[in-house]
Amino acid sequence: MEPTADIALIGLAVMGQNLILNMNDHGFVVVAYNRTVAKVDEFLAKEAKGTKVIGAHSIEEMVALLKRPRRVMMLVKAGSAVDDFIEQILPHLEPGDIIIDGGNSLFQDTIRRTKYVESKGFLYIGTGVSGGEEGARHGPSMMPGGSPAAWPHVKEIFQKIAAKVEDGTPCCDWVGENGAGHFVKMVHNGIEYGDMQLIGEAYQLMKDGLGMTAEEMSAVFGEWNKGELDSYLIEITTNILAFKDTDGSALVDKILDKAGQKGTGKWTVISSMDVATPVTLIAEAVYSRCVSALKDERVAAAKKLKGPRPKISTDRAKFVEDIRRALYASKIVSYTQGYMLMRAAAEQYNWKLNYGGIALMWRGGCIIRSRFLGKIKEAFDNKPKLTNLLLDNFFRAAIKESQRSWRNVIAVAAKKGLPTPAFSTALNFYDAYRCPRLPANLLQAQRDYFGAHTYERVDQPRDQFFHTNWTGHGGDVSSSTYNA
Repeated sequence: MEPTADIALIGLAVMGQNLILNMNDHGFVVVAYNRTVAKVDEFLAKEAKGTKVIGAHSIEEMVALLKRPRRVMMLVKAGSAVDDFIEQILPHLEPGDIIIDGGNSLFQDTIRRTKYVESKGFLYIGTGVSGGEEGARHGPSMMPGGSPAAWPHVKEIFQKIAAKVEDGTPCCDWVGENGAGHFVKMVHNGIEYGDMQLIGEAYQLMKDGLGMTAEEMSAVFGEWNKGELDSYLIEITTNILAFKDTDGSALVDKILDKAGQKGTGKWTVISSMDVATPVTLIAEAVYSRCVSALKDERVAAAKKLKGPRPKISTDRAKFVEDIRRALYASKIVSYTQGYMLMRAAAEQYNWKLNYGGIALMWRGGCIIRSRFLGKIKEAFDNKPKLTNLLLDNFFRAAIKESQRSWRNVIAVAAKKGLPTPAFSTALNFYDAYRCPRLPANLLQAQRDYFGAHTYERVDQPRDQFFHTNWTGHGGDVSSSTYNA
């Protein structure tokens, strides 16, 4: 069997099929394989008809069709399926061949798999692929990490099929070793959760607070998409709110208010705890989906738990502008926290992340693509060692301009009983981050009182720890578990 194919792809769900067709469009010969082999023949007879795509009916046949170094990409469900396929593929490879996981794998799994595959003499890539079905077909954002030696062998394929920004730069570049690519994709998804929650809160303020119709709100989001909030999620929100059901009414009003989730937002929050970084907005977005899942309980509670009427009586146009500014300021905090998390993880896992480059990768193809990301890239271009986006001159000025509106929206929402968990936690984080003295001194005194956990003093050098016998009965022995 003559090896003629550039890359193989395992997994013929919609994302896999579209990525294969994207590669074919860019001149690459792809071998398609699926565990249910009948799906291979079906794909070749329908979606891939008339293309150069080759079908394989076994792992052995698939590998035999590949040029060296062999590149085998998996787009299968995260978890055990990835490990199973790795074990099936390995016996057919030669040293230097490359296995690629393009699914939404947990980054710790990618760290483990990279080490394992490299120990066998092969190379491994874990790459985030964002943009959904449309992105996979016409240009996704791709975030590859893993074995650095593998990158030169996949760079041309990945960068040709990826989305491009205005100057033609591909939304794909090497992220870092082992799990770095999947970690960055995980943070992307966490920020996506935050963006969607913020948009949802703006929607509820206009709908339940101001009594606006879906059509009116569509027009507002359409206007917002022409300015600094220009983004894919604002764009599709505009279209969703304008969409009519068969009876002419707004379809969005008939959709059950119960959100699902696949777990990447949860992973982001758990990872933030592992590196002690406060991604409070993403956490609220995850928990808000959990609250939405309590639909039956909420309907029952609404009949018994009373609060103020949600109607907001004010200048509608002015309050809509306040909401826009609150959304923009909160969005800045969300991305700030996401970048804080990436910086903390880079330090823990010894990754050399290009933060401006990551913003560029997210500029096109992915779900959180927006004009806003260009400003993040500029911030890191101007100051590569920037510790926090809030300290960048552009974002500092943007927060200053939006702050009065931001506070007003949250205050009005609280008075009217309208939940704004993401708006509120964003402001709380901003206020805490700019506060030179928090009440943690009292908290640490409490810890020392009941558990002898020690504390530091403001009138003594840092990293000196003290314990007080607060009651006269506690003794002078202190715990050794202090961790500031």
